[in-house]
Amino acid sequence: MSRKNYTFTSESVSEGHPDKVCDRISDAVLDAFLSLEPEARVACETFATTNRVVIGGEVGLSDQDKLHTYMGKIDEIARACIKDIGYEQDKFHWNTCEVTNLLHEQSAHIAQGVDARADKEEGAGDQGIMFGYATNETPELMPAPIHYAHAMLRRLAEVRKDGTEPVLGPDAKSQLSVRYEDGKPVGVSSLVLSTQHLDEDLTSADIRAIVEPYITDVLPDGWLSADTEWHVNPTGKFVIGGPDGDAGLTGRKIIVDTYGGAAPHGGGAFSGKDPTKVDRSAAYAARYLAKNVVAAGLAERCTIQLSYAIGVSKPLSIYCDTFGTGQAPDAEIEKAVAKAMDLTPRGIREHLSMNKPIYERTAAYGHFGRAPDPDGGFSWERTDLGDVLKSGL
Repeated sequence: MSRKNYTFTSESVSEGHPDKVCDRISDAVLDAFLSLEPEARVACETFATTNRVVIGGEVGLSDQDKLHTYMGKIDEIARACIKDIGYEQDKFHWNTCEVTNLLHEQSAHIAQGVDARADKEEGAGDQGIMFGYATNETPELMPAPIHYAHAMLRRLAEVRKDGTEPVLGPDAKSQLSVRYEDGKPVGVSSLVLSTQHLDEDLTSADIRAIVEPYITDVLPDGWLSADTEWHVNPTGKFVIGGPDGDAGLTGRKIIVDTYGGAAPHGGGAFSGKDPTKVDRSAAYAARYLAKNVVAAGLAERCTIQLSYAIGVSKPLSIYCDTFGTGQAPDAEIEKAVAKAMDLTPRGIREHLSMNKPIYERTAAYGHFGRAPDPDGGFSWERTDLGDVLKSGL
């Protein structure tokens, strides 16, 4: 039997965190190529450090002339991301940092395992395992610690960028320890916030006075109390931020991107990968299925695991765990999930309309627990499979 009373902690990082700067650039590059060609193959990695951004990886387009022509726009894409995030520091400025583009054509050997042929369906872009998770402890069907850790930083980014709190810098991290009673989140035992600030004279107490009203606004009523421990800029000054303070790399925040450690992770990063890469698309599909199981009232919590082999279209396995909360046996829910959606790489992309430039917006504040957008962004957050799942039981 699972524990009912405990404290669980998750962390988030802002869009200005060095790793998130890199995720943003990689996904912006991906969106640019998907805008040119919906079936573009992209695996883009970004590295950032003091006054330097390096972009590398593979791109496949059907029109190689178009590919080579568009390579000249990568510098512009990277600088636009950095500018929007807000970096204008002496040693990391959107207009003066050096951008090196090392992208090249996709390997033909990888392409031959993935591309559809007359005698074969399109295969998965790689082997691997992917997990999706949902829980009814928040309206977004996300674990509370990661959901509200994101919400804190997203709110601070809003007031920074709209000019309400211009003293805040782009780089920030949050950490939230949530108390559970009888399996439900009821309060915050401690929170940690480290945020870059542009005034060197500000103390930790000054920063707390600035951020506390915004944090209080986004947390549920009653979750903060006199017993809640606050740790705001606990090391003191935080003036040098972003890639100038610490190097960044695409794909280093996979737990921040998903469930904050409340659920398993297959290990594959998302950003910079086109949706033929099941690291991304199948993880989104697994979240979609788990969320629909919970949204349909079939379970209070649900984990879905999918597994794939490179060049093979159908998943090798489908696993479901409802942690004893299921309204039907887990094995039966597995069967219903398998019937509810085509889980081949192409089937996932078509069902969730994923061959679109919808990925840059996912790069910060979580890939899950977000509202679906009218243009198809966050389509994996829809809850439209309930009747199909129920009819499959």
